[in-house]
Amino acid sequence: MTDPTLRRLLAITLFSLLSACGGGGDSNTGSAQTPNVSVVPPATAVPGDPQAPGTVPPGDTIPPPPLTTPPASQSATFTPREASRFLGRATFGADMAAIDALAASDSDTWFRAQFSKPQTLHRKYIDAKYPAAGAAATQARPNDFYESFWQQAVRGDDQLRQRVAFALSEIFVVSTQNEAVWPQTRGVASYYDMLGQHAFGNFRTLLQGVATHPMMGLYLSHLRNQKESATRTPDENFAREVMQLFTIGLYQLNADGSLKLSGGKPIDTYTRDDVSGLAKVFTGWSWAGPDQAANRFFGSVADPDRDWQPMQNYAAYHSTSEKRFLGVSTAGAAGGEADMALALDTLFNHPNTGPFFGRQLIQRLVTSNPSPAYVGRVAAAFANNGSGVRGDMQAVIRAVLLDPEALAPAGNSLRTGKLREPLVRLGNWMRAFHARDAGSQYRIYYLSDPLSGLGQNPMNAPSVFNYFRPSYVPPNSALAAAGLVAPEMQITSEPSVTGYLNFMQDAISGGVAESSAVKADYSAELALADQPAALLDRVNLLLMSGNMSARLRTRILSAVTSIAIPATSGSNAAQVTKAKTYRVHLAIFLAMASPEYLVQK
Repeated sequence: MTDPTLRRLLAITLFSLLSACGGGGDSNTGSAQTPNVSVVPPATAVPGDPQAPGTVPPGDTIPPPPLTTPPASQSATFTPREASRFLGRATFGADMAAIDALAASDSDTWFRAQFSKPQTLHRKYIDAKYPAAGAAATQARPNDFYESFWQQAVRGDDQLRQRVAFALSEIFVVSTQNEAVWPQTRGVASYYDMLGQHAFGNFRTLLQGVATHPMMGLYLSHLRNQKESATRTPDENFAREVMQLFTIGLYQLNADGSLKLSGGKPIDTYTRDDVSGLAKVFTGWSWAGPDQAANRFFGSVADPDRDWQPMQNYAAYHSTSEKRFLGVSTAGAAGGEADMALALDTLFNHPNTGPFFGRQLIQRLVTSNPSPAYVGRVAAAFANNGSGVRGDMQAVIRAVLLDPEALAPAGNSLRTGKLREPLVRLGNWMRAFHARDAGSQYRIYYLSDPLSGLGQNPMNAPSVFNYFRPSYVPPNSALAAAGLVAPEMQITSEPSVTGYLNFMQDAISGGVAESSAVKADYSAELALADQPAALLDRVNLLLMSGNMSARLRTRILSAVTSIAIPATSGSNAAQVTKAKTYRVHLAIFLAMASPEYLVQK
């Protein structure tokens, strides 16, 4: 059977498969199982974040924050199917070893282990690649970050941090599409490191890291922002977005994330005057360095590490007038640092922040349309981790991933689940089938084109609104009629679907990256190729948490079985291996092409 023959078989089978699948409402091949919940001793409470805002200890890794007490001393145990489902949300994807390990343990043990793992810095990868003095800051380009991103996303032991950091990068957006950010690859790597560093700390410290990172300063233009004068108004970009996108949102919320209404209409969270007042807070911030000279503020004199060191405040350029915003005043605050501390404290303690951020994290990890009760429980964990600490990210992450709504058996309603975004699908495949680069470089660069790639690349969103907005509603759809959202559908179109199928067909059969250097290891699957039912069971567990419908299973099984494996003789070993390989490729491709895989439940 030639490779073109396999391509024709893939195309014909896929067409018939997708025509038959529709939205899918079949029962699963196995009965739904409810996770067991048992009480385990709580962790030792150590509130707060161990690192000062924006600081990074020397070395290739940084230590994790201390464990904090979960909001409830409960731990879920999982069957293999449930473990696969949990890992599909909490990581870039499950492999069989991870599924078996979690099924033999419990969620609390898993969380403790993940929260305790040190963080490997992307910035250090770039420094090592460009060791000459000053080279990393001037010669590195986004492709260098992509290498490090995929190395850690696929092979990193700290999988929870990897997945949460990626989610945070889609909320606190910085993008290399910005012409000021694009040349600053080491700075972008450092920004991503900062998100990972504070992913398990406290939201207030995370917010500080975001606000003072020079890449955010470049992206939302509060780096070199100057105080008001007769001819100048402070830049309002960051002041607006830190409220609208990062903390409190546009409208006042109840504790469960539902809108507060007045006369049947939403209530604004902030006014034009609030933006203007907050913009003055973010004046005087610019590049780090040993002094506050004007030429350092404007950038003509550069510290070699200014691309990753937190911005400093320059008193000469910071507004000294009173700043009023969100019902508070900076009168009496002593300088730029104090003004920022008051502003970020105000946003951190705003009643909207917990439900606003919690809903977005749920959307990124679990489901596009969480119920108000689900959002309310996560917001409650944000407000109090069980030990009186607000903003404990460990508590929030536990609440998102262990909520009863998240652990409930998958249903088939429109409200259930979320569309897997393309980068996560690629990560699923790479982790499930141990895709590795023999040279350990992972040169996976050109993913942004939806026709030839995936329509998505890390840290390369088209705007501060990410690739997709959390409130996106596909027009003229059943979701729209039901009042539901589907964020990832904003980057889904006929060309992008075709591009994804072509990309994954090539990846599954030949590998990804430059020279197709990243290749999967299908040895376990090839051993099952002459047992197509067992092969499909394995693929189902790895990619679909065992939730493949009976109808889809029957169709894929029929397609796989249609590839005949010749009887072994002394001279046809290559033909036997090729037929088995085709079976494996077809089973994986058809699973990943199916709507049942694309919609993660």
